[in-house]
Amino acid sequence: MQRPQFKDIAAGRRGFALPKEKLVGPTPTIAITPVADGRTGAYESNVEGTWRMVEKVYDLIAANLRLPDGSPVRLVVAPEIVYGPRTGAIAQKYFAEQNVSANIWVSRSWAYSDELMSACMGVGSGEWQQAAYGLNQTDRPGAVWLKAFTAAMDEKKRPIFSIYSPDLEDEDGPINEYVAERLLRFARCAAAVAMIRGKNYLSVGGVSMGIIGSDTRRNIFQEYLGMGSVSYDMVGVKGRMDREFYDREELERAVAFMKKFKIDFGSGQRPQPPEDLLRDCCKMALIVRDLMVGNPRLAERDVEFAQGANAIVAGTQGQRQWTDLYPNFDLVESILNSSFDWNGFRAPYVVATENDSKNGIGMLLASLLTNMPQLFADIRTNWTPESIAKATGQDVSKVAPRGIIDKRNSGAGALDYAIDVLKLVPGAERMNMQQVRAAIAADPKLQERLIDQAIAATRYIGANLEYFPGDGLSSHYRTPGGVPMTAYRYNVVGNLMTCSVVEGETVQLPDAVADHISQATDRTWPESYWSPFGMTSFEYMNRIGPNHDGNSFGLIGDDMATLNAMLRIPIDMHNLAAERIFRPTLWDRCGGDDFRACELLGPLYA
Repeated sequence: MQRPQFKDIAAGRRGFALPKEKLVGPTPTIAITPVADGRTGAYESNVEGTWRMVEKVYDLIAANLRLPDGSPVRLVVAPEIVYGPRTGAIAQKYFAEQNVSANIWVSRSWAYSDELMSACMGVGSGEWQQAAYGLNQTDRPGAVWLKAFTAAMDEKKRPIFSIYSPDLEDEDGPINEYVAERLLRFARCAAAVAMIRGKNYLSVGGVSMGIIGSDTRRNIFQEYLGMGSVSYDMVGVKGRMDREFYDREELERAVAFMKKFKIDFGSGQRPQPPEDLLRDCCKMALIVRDLMVGNPRLAERDVEFAQGANAIVAGTQGQRQWTDLYPNFDLVESILNSSFDWNGFRAPYVVATENDSKNGIGMLLASLLTNMPQLFADIRTNWTPESIAKATGQDVSKVAPRGIIDKRNSGAGALDYAIDVLKLVPGAERMNMQQVRAAIAADPKLQERLIDQAIAATRYIGANLEYFPGDGLSSHYRTPGGVPMTAYRYNVVGNLMTCSVVEGETVQLPDAVADHISQATDRTWPESYWSPFGMTSFEYMNRIGPNHDGNSFGLIGDDMATLNAMLRIPIDMHNLAAERIFRPTLWDRCGGDDFRACELLGPLYA
């Protein structure tokens, strides 16, 4: 081993090397491990068919799974079929070298299941997500191996997802729909778990207006998510603004771009002239982004401050200490959370309003599952058909028989929710959200339509000075009806984290009704009227935890259930059909009780 030249290293200058990805960390890597009966004759008769299975699984995931930046997830395959302790150890060594974070076992035949555990016992593999796919065929006992193997994993308290077709499979055809859906769901969720590992939550400021969600619990992030947290006092934001510590050329592009929107700066005496207000809001957007991921353009002035926090999610305190004096963060959050800005179409950032880190967790995870922007909202008001009729004289019982939740927040909503993004993509109703996003990312014309339509549907309005004496610019739009949308919220009870997941859709209210609700709340804020499936809006409002929730395009409750099982976070409230819930076999050993299984295992990184 060659000894490093420490003197030469020490003489070097530190700098800022921008990585290929905006965040530093290993690329999520999923391994595929073929297994077979090692007996001479049985092994040879299975080789070709086993590798065909591996090839199908590899091609399925490679074609359908994308990371937020549009790149494919990284896949590696065991160097040889695993059939005993030594071949298992060879696979383990290779996977450790490849930074594997999840593994899918594949077999069409019997194998000595407990002896394969050598490939599960290496350093770090206790954090791996594991799945096993056994072929359902009458002439090969893939299911027998699958049950023996999952039993071995359960006994060792290693959660594993079991994938087995309810129907006999055709080995000569493509992977059947049931198996493909479960393989992709496992891979999507496992990639999301790997993406957050070792990244940070950036807390810009502290607790906002006494909101418990703003209390950034460092141990919660560490133990449940494998993440760190970084605190940055808001005086630093003001210091960067005053000292012009941002890319001044980019600021000019940002201001010019924001002028494409309709802007109503408000009437009467305002804290700042309109141009100054817009420029300050754009400065704040650049600064928050730079604090998250760094900016090499700033390294010439201060290489330390150019680095950023390697933050995959952030939150801004805003109220009240900042917003009593300076513009609010509505423009910052609305544009960063969107899938575009003055630099064009891009992966959304995740920034939680009022530094609600627990809502930020949900927005982060749902964003990684879908690659779509997320909508931060107040669970503002529950309106029943009866209360709407009483207030407006309008009967909405046909369009909103279960009532609606008025989801709005102070202008911080991602701008994609001003339109029905799914209508941009032909056949979107047959796609998952990652596929919808990939279709848009692959077509510059669709990107242009998305941006143009969102700009046309959005108006920025001067802040309500009663709430925000320092002013600000709030995004205002009305989300179209009929958009499938999943609501979620992460809660903390003592040291236990739980999650609520409820699917529903937006509602197109008559203009007179929507206008009344808007005026009754705050006309400057974005409006999304949403109704849950299988429960009334009152039941949702009554049972959900805090005053904020996160929302995602699409019905992603099944993915959220699988992801939470991987992180060992129990779901306290949902409206999912039992057949859609896909969890490790250990949950069955706990009687299907999510809380019991998560308590038995403890948080993933504790």
